[in-house]
Amino acid sequence: MPEKTSSFVLEIGMEELPARFLEGLEQDLRQKFTAAFRNAGLAHGRMTVSSSPRRASVYVEDLAAETAKSENIVTGPPLRAAFSSDGKPSKAAEGFARSQGVTLEETFRLETDKGEYLAARVKSGGEAAGEILTRLCPEIIASLSFPKRMRWGSGSFTFARPLRWLLALLDQEPLSFRVGNENSGRLTFGHRVHGYGPFSLKDAAGYFTLLRDKAGVLPTGRERTEAIRTGGDRLAGQAGGRVLWKESLLDEVAGLGEHPVPLLGSFDPAFLEVPREVLLSSMEHHQKSFGLENAAGDLLPNFLTVLNLNPKDENLVRKGWERVLRARLEDARFFWHEDLRENFDDWLTRLDKVIFLAGLGSMGERTRRISRLAAWIAGRMAGARPEDAARAGLLSKADLVTAMVGEFDTLQGIMGSIYAAKKGENPAVSAALAEQYLPAGPESSLPGTLCGAAVALADKADTLAGCFSLGIVPSGTADPYALRRAALGIARILNEKKLRLDVSAIFAQALYGYPAGAGKQNPEATLEQLNRFFAQRLKNYFTGQGAETLLAESVISAGCRDVWGASARLGALRRFSSTPGFSAAVLTFKRPANILRKQGKLAETNHGYDPALLLEPAEQALALALEQTRPDFERLLAADAFDDLFARLPALKPAVDAFFNEVMVMCEDENLRGNRLRLLRSLVDLLGRLTDFEALQV
Repeated sequence: MPEKTSSFVLEIGMEELPARFLEGLEQDLRQKFTAAFRNAGLAHGRMTVSSSPRRASVYVEDLAAETAKSENIVTGPPLRAAFSSDGKPSKAAEGFARSQGVTLEETFRLETDKGEYLAARVKSGGEAAGEILTRLCPEIIASLSFPKRMRWGSGSFTFARPLRWLLALLDQEPLSFRVGNENSGRLTFGHRVHGYGPFSLKDAAGYFTLLRDKAGVLPTGRERTEAIRTGGDRLAGQAGGRVLWKESLLDEVAGLGEHPVPLLGSFDPAFLEVPREVLLSSMEHHQKSFGLENAAGDLLPNFLTVLNLNPKDENLVRKGWERVLRARLEDARFFWHEDLRENFDDWLTRLDKVIFLAGLGSMGERTRRISRLAAWIAGRMAGARPEDAARAGLLSKADLVTAMVGEFDTLQGIMGSIYAAKKGENPAVSAALAEQYLPAGPESSLPGTLCGAAVALADKADTLAGCFSLGIVPSGTADPYALRRAALGIARILNEKKLRLDVSAIFAQALYGYPAGAGKQNPEATLEQLNRFFAQRLKNYFTGQGAETLLAESVISAGCRDVWGASARLGALRRFSSTPGFSAAVLTFKRPANILRKQGKLAETNHGYDPALLLEPAEQALALALEQTRPDFERLLAADAFDDLFARLPALKPAVDAFFNEVMVMCEDENLRGNRLRLLRSLVDLLGRLTDFEALQV
C-alpha cells in the first residue's frame, strides 16, 4: 500500500506589507522550505507559496508522514583499543557507544580487511513530519529577509510589519509554536470589510477554499491579476476602448489589496492637449491607475483604477478618484503651458547653475562634454550625422530644469524629446533625447536610432569617466551612481547594435573631455582602471547570456575593445568547445603561453625570430607552418570568420606538438634559446588575437 501523505499549510498574518515586498517574500519562503525539507529528508509534493498585503502562506501537498528510515553500520575504535586484556570495555568503547546513541551491549565486533573493529548499527530517519515542522516554522519565519524590519510593542522580535496571527495545520492537527508574541493555531482572518473573521480552519486542504468563499480574499497574486485584467477589459470594452496594461504596474496593483475590484473613471477631455506621456505618468505613478485608448491608438479621457472592496456607493467612490486625478492633471497642464513659454536657450543657461557632481562641474558643462563626445562617436558610425549627435548631446539634460520634469521626474528625456519636436528641432535630435538613457537595465530596450545610440554611449561614458576620475568606484553592493548599469548599457549597445567602436577609445575621449585636474588621479591611471572595470562587467554580461566563465575570460583576455568582435569570437569559441578536437587543441596551444609566462622578462621582447637560427627540422617546420598560416589568418580575422579560424587550428597543431617533442627550448645557447622563445611569441601573439588559450582549462 502507498504511504499515507498529508497536507500542510502555514499562514503568516500581519499588518499590511508594501507591494514591493511580496515577490521577495515568496521567493524566500519557497527557497527556505525547499531547502529545509531536503536537509531533513522529508519528501513532499507540490508547494504553493502565495502572498498578499496581510498574509504570506506556504501550502504543501503529499507531505510524507515521516523522514525515510535507514540503518547504517558505523565503525568505531579497533577491537584491541576497545577492550582491555581482561575483556573490560575501555573509555574509547564507552565514548563510541555514547556518541552513536547505543548501549555497549548493542555494539558488535566487525571483521574488516584491516582487522577487527567495534561497530554499531545506527538507525536514522523516522522523525515525524509534525515534529520537524514545529521546529522549522519558527526558525524560517524569524529568518525571512526584508528590505526593512521593525520592532513593535515591548518585544525584541523584528519583522517587516507587526505579526497578528499564525496559522499552522498538518491535515486536521494544529502545530504549536511561538514567534514573537504570537502563538500558532488554526485561526485565520479575512478581508477587513468582506469577511474579517476569525475563521477556524478544520483541515489544511481547505485553506484556499475558506479564504475565497468566506474570508473575501483572493489569496494568490495570479488570481488577483486575472481578476483585475478580466474586469478591466470588460469595463474598457463598454467604454469603447482598451486598457493600456503596464505589466509592472499590474503586478504592483495586484499586491496592494486582497479583494480587487476594477473601477472605470473619466476626466475632462480638455486635458488631452497635454502630451500622452504626461497623462499616463499622472495616472500610473501617482494614482496607480491605467490609461485607455481607442482602436486608432488615441488616448481616451478615461482611466481604470482598482479598489480593495465592493463599495456601497460606486459613483461616490468614482467621483473621489476623479477629483484627485483632476488635481494632478491641472498641475500637469499648468507645467506644460509654462514650459512652452520658454526655450532651450533658457534651460541651457539654467543648467550652468546646477551641479553635476562635486568636482565635476555643472550640468551645463556636462551637456557640452556629452555634445562633443557624441559627435566624436557618431563620426565613427556609418550613417550617423555628427552634427545631430552634437545638438542632441547639448540639449540632453535641458529638460531637467523644466517645470514638468521638476514635478514628474520619471519623464526626463521624454519631455526633452517632446519639447524638441514642439520647438522645431530635427526629428533625429528629438528621438535621441528620448533614447539617451537607454538601456535602463538588462531587459530594457536599446536606442532605436544611431543618433540616440551615440548620445546614450556618450552619456554613460561621461558618467563613468567622471566618477572613476574622482575615485568613485563600485564596491560590494554599493553603486550609488549606477556605474555597473552604465557599463552594461554600453556593452549592450555596442554588441546588440553591432557597432564596431573601440570602447577604450570612447573612455579615453570621455576622460580627456574633463578639464585638467578635474579628478584625483591622472587620466592614464583612470583609463586603465576603467578598462579593467568594463572588462569585468563585459564578462558578467557574457556569462549572463549563458557563456561559461572560462570561455568568456579567455576571449576578453585576448581583447575586448571591440565588444561586438569579442562577442562574435566568444560565440565561435563556444561552438568550437563542443567539437572533439577542442581539448587537444587547448592542451597544445596553452603550452607556448605557459613557457613564455614562466620566463618572464626573458620572453617579453618580440623583435621577430631569426630564420637563420632555426637549426632543428621541427622548429623550421613550425616557422614554415606559422608563416603559411598567417596570411589566411589575417584574411579570415578581417572578415570576422571566427568559426573558420577555430576550424583551422587543428592543422597547426601537429607542427606545435612536434616542436615541443623534438626541440629543447631552454637550451644552453643563449642565442638559440632567445630565438626559440621569439618564435613561440610569434605563435602566441597570432593566436592571442583570437582567444587566450592559457586562460582555458580542459
